[in-house]
Amino acid sequence: MTLDLTGRVALVTGGARGVGLGITRRLLAAGATVVSCGRGEPDPPLPAGAEHRAADVRDADQVRALIEGIVADHGRLDVAVNNAGGAPYALAADAGPRFSAAIVGLNLLAPLTVAQAANRVMQGQPDGGHIINISSESARRASPGTAAYGAAKAGLENLTRSLAVEWAPKVRVNAITIGPVRTEQAHLHYGDEQGVAAVARTIVLGRLAEPDDVGDLCVLLASPLAAYVNGAAILLDGGGTRPAFLDAATVEHD
Repeated sequence: MTLDLTGRVALVTGGARGVGLGITRRLLAAGATVVSCGRGEPDPPLPAGAEHRAADVRDADQVRALIEGIVADHGRLDVAVNNAGGAPYALAADAGPRFSAAIVGLNLLAPLTVAQAANRVMQGQPDGGHIINISSESARRASPGTAAYGAAKAGLENLTRSLAVEWAPKVRVNAITIGPVRTEQAHLHYGDEQGVAAVARTIVLGRLAEPDDVGDLCVLLASPLAAYVNGAAILLDGGGTRPAFLDAATVEHD
């Protein structure tokens, strides 16, 4: 079934690569007008039909100008996807205060800033709008090497639930909690192709997610079919990883 978002205007932060690019592609395929934002110009260029605007989502003034510019050019904003985020590997014992503050700022406070600006527009539209926060399974399990990131994503899921209550019924707010995704930077997390394949074998569905998998769920959430979904954090992890004890146990099963 094809979902039609023709006439809808969507913002995807960090929408030029990785998971964000998958979201951009799938929203475009559904007929939406899609604006991506990032600190620099996309390389390679975005798919035909998508726009890109320079903005640092950590800067409230730049975010306000970004949202105002989208509304000035397109007359509305229906969907805002908070995808920009991430963190380099750093053990908690070695991470300085400025480093940790920057990680929390990008992964928690910046989505709040974007959501606030988007909500101000959406509340004034007859049919409101929808905000989607991209979270991580690091929000729900230990996140060694990225502790501040995991804590920020846990905060993002709680923020999602709070905003969903405050801004309903005009604006729906949901999160997508994703597991391992195969992007152009997968090697930084999992190593070479052998490492990627080894990680994939731990996942119940036998593969890493593709960016378009995340994009497809964004399209569904932005569509009328999800009109009653609000305050949810939907787990998109292929069924998760096999419990470690199954491989560690020495008992034999027929």
